[in-house]
Amino acid sequence: MRKRLIIAPAVLLFIGLLAEMGVAQVPTSGNVYFGYTYYNTDLSLNRGNLNGWQGTLEGKLFPYLGIVADLTGHYGTLHFGTAGTPPCPSSGCLSEDASAHVYEAMFGPRIGVPIGKFRPFGQFEVGVAHVNTNGFGSNTSFATAIGGGLDYRLFRPIAWRFQGDYVHTSFFGTGQNNLRLSTGLVLRF
Repeated sequence: MRKRLIIAPAVLLFIGLLAEMGVAQVPTSGNVYFGYTYYNTDLSLNRGNLNGWQGTLEGKLFPYLGIVADLTGHYGTLHFGTAGTPPCPSSGCLSEDASAHVYEAMFGPRIGVPIGKFRPFGQFEVGVAHVNTNGFGSNTSFATAIGGGLDYRLFRPIAWRFQGDYVHTSFFGTGQNNLRLSTGLVLRF
């Protein structure tokens, strides 16, 4: 039921944006971003920390409204097992670390307003996420992200971005609430 409450508005928003794009001109401006990302997830027993990359492509539909495609990859080690679950057998609690790879592909609207050298923005994205944990399997899930950031113009076509997003996934039938922080270079066109 909860997934339907999230998916239905996301699909309606996407259809509305597609209809608006049909009326609007093809985007002639936008930006490309690539940078480092830190991912804090509750996919494992304790919150896990993954590091990776993020790349986005934004096309402007109107001066303050764009549509963004977002790809990310996060890598690291997560802690799985039954550590800390009482009672433990005399041999101790089972626990294992596993190498993990999390990928996300999302899209959605972004609203941004230039203020001097700064451009604060907010965004909402929907898409898919995939996790592969060596030894514990892999899974694909619907994903949503809401967040924002700030671009600081270094010189005309180049800016530096600071961004933070709340990302929700549902790997292995359980919901995860994740924090994604990233920073890197923006090339405006």
